[in-house]
Amino acid sequence: MELRQLWTILRRRWLIAIIPAILVLAAGVATWRPAPTAYNAGVRFIVGQLPGAAAADADEQRYYNWLTSEYIVNGLTDWVRGGKFAEAVSARLAAQGVDVPPGAIQGGLAADNARSMLTISLSGGDPDTVMQMMNGVIAVVTEENATALPQLGGENAVLTQLDNPVVNAISPGIRSQLDLPLRVALALAAGVGLALLAHYVDPTVRDRDELARAGLPVIAVIPKEKK
Repeated sequence: MELRQLWTILRRRWLIAIIPAILVLAAGVATWRPAPTAYNAGVRFIVGQLPGAAAADADEQRYYNWLTSEYIVNGLTDWVRGGKFAEAVSARLAAQGVDVPPGAIQGGLAADNARSMLTISLSGGDPDTVMQMMNGVIAVVTEENATALPQLGGENAVLTQLDNPVVNAISPGIRSQLDLPLRVALALAAGVGLALLAHYVDPTVRDRDELARAGLPVIAVIPKEKK
């Protein structure tokens, strides 16, 4: 199909093409609600595990110290991402009179590691709750990590908190801003498809080119009545 023919079809059936987009736009405007504000807090820890007694000299002690710290950080990262950690944080908060289910904690929790540094991030919809949860996270990861590291023989790993958590508001993502325009564009594309379908099933002959494509001769042309 040539572009000129396509343009003729759309100009003839433009109402069919834009109705789906209008309906989607009207529904989107009627049901639009501003995206809820989300909040995030983060904290970093450095692990400085003491060297073992088997090291022969100072350089070897420092080497094994750093190597052990990296292994500990890897283990702590996996522990923080799991459900057991969220349950421990929820239990500690419950002891303080703060009711936060483990699922809400684990859903907003993220952890990453680089060398001997552990980074924990926590997101939620209420700034006070986020701060309370982060305080619980800090307490559990520093005071109860022996349960996740049986290699240390029941001793807690030595974690040094590098910064205090600060709750910051998170701006809505670009996805929420483009949601309605994308839906309108898809509805417009669907409308164009409906217009082409309506043209395909319509048996009416509207110009001589359609007859020529059908292989029929044009005997006469009746001009439009002038108003």
